[in-house]
Amino acid sequence: MKRSIFVSLIAALLFLFLQSGYAGVKLPAIVSSNMVLQRNTTVVLWGWADAKEHITIDASWMDEVLDLEADKQGNWRIEVKTTNSKEAQSIQIKGKDSAITLENILFGEVWLCSGQSNMQQPVNGYNGQPIFESTQAIANAANPNLRLFTVDRVGSKTPLKDVEKYSPWQEAKPDNVADFSAVAYFFGQQLQEILDVPVGMIHTSWGGSAVQAWISKEVISAFQEVNLEDVDIRERTNHIPTALFNAMIHPLIPYTIQGALWYQGESNRLEPELYKEQFPAMVKDWRNRWGIGDFPFYFVQIAPFWYSNTEAFADAENSAFIRETQLQCVDLIPNSGMAVTMDIGDKLCIHPPKKKEVADRLLYNALNQTYGFKTVDGKSPIYESLKIKEGAILLTFGNAETGLFAYDGLTGFEIAGEDKVFYSGTATIVDRKYVSVESDKVSNPVAVRYAWSNWVEGTLFDTSLLPASSFRTDDWDDATRAGE
Repeated sequence: MKRSIFVSLIAALLFLFLQSGYAGVKLPAIVSSNMVLQRNTTVVLWGWADAKEHITIDASWMDEVLDLEADKQGNWRIEVKTTNSKEAQSIQIKGKDSAITLENILFGEVWLCSGQSNMQQPVNGYNGQPIFESTQAIANAANPNLRLFTVDRVGSKTPLKDVEKYSPWQEAKPDNVADFSAVAYFFGQQLQEILDVPVGMIHTSWGGSAVQAWISKEVISAFQEVNLEDVDIRERTNHIPTALFNAMIHPLIPYTIQGALWYQGESNRLEPELYKEQFPAMVKDWRNRWGIGDFPFYFVQIAPFWYSNTEAFADAENSAFIRETQLQCVDLIPNSGMAVTMDIGDKLCIHPPKKKEVADRLLYNALNQTYGFKTVDGKSPIYESLKIKEGAILLTFGNAETGLFAYDGLTGFEIAGEDKVFYSGTATIVDRKYVSVESDKVSNPVAVRYAWSNWVEGTLFDTSLLPASSFRTDDWDDATRAGE
């Protein structure tokens, strides 16, 4: 009898707890002490509470206390203006029976970093796969004006309100920088020094992930049917459509950011035409959901790598096609830019160790386009047009206002006639601004391709030493290479 009464009492208490909703004000993980809020703009604070609960927000930089009320479902959000102050700030959020104090908050520049393993690769590298300059970077990492937040790898069938696993906002120090994304860290560390303002880097990536996993159900449904009801979310999570968007992007919205960095594409290299549709669609959807306009979106072109020795010259086994797609996406995605990596790949390692160079090139894009450093060149030279002249093809390039450069001569150029058979070409820089390509095996040339292979070492640069992407002047889908 006593046991029955005890069980009934526990059940009643549990019922009352569940009925009480959040039983106090709750914040998403991303809104916490040590965070960086985007400076001199309007940011969003949000969270949960009991239905219709009255909440006050007292921020150290504001003269008035803000009052608001949670909706019938217990959701609340409010817009707050930030300043350019470099002083540490605090926020006190009070509900009916609870209070939260957030301390050591800074105003600065906030960047979201996402993608697959080359974005995920930490400063201390993977096993047997180093990051150049990592030891020096870790040793000098202490910086209270650089803050780091990491979303751990989790998937979900439906959009989550909050991240399930994460490393909270922390001041950069050797012990946390070592395990943080190398590309994100090198970008943020240099941006903080150059602008002399606080910087917050949010890292959310998953090695081996396909772009489809980062796209919302509403958008991916235009390309394929998505029904995850009977899907085991633990199996190949990083390839399940919508799974990473649901768990690793959706919970971060609407935390106000300045822009995003993206390093992904290897897992989609066999479907370049589909990627050309889905990647821009993903970016557009993210921007729509954040509701802060076409924020800057800078991404990395995948580096050359020896995927196999059986690549086909004219189909997607050749990763030059996905690199071409990524180059085209610069025009398809407004307010974007791309870091070209043709010179810093690794033939036998898909995770090249020169991550600082990758971060540098992303940084140059951001400095030029976002922060107004117009004398900082962020754009690699790009093929524009050709002229056929005396058995050779003369190529003209954009984004090369001060000319072209090669360290030890040009290699990787191929040339073809109307038969669509490509032969190795002899290439030279003419007048420091054109490239001339010819071959004694092609008397009447009509097309040129450059670096059109899985593995290749880029040799063409502008005078800022930014490499040109692989490219082709034709659109043939039935071309061949002599001898194959």
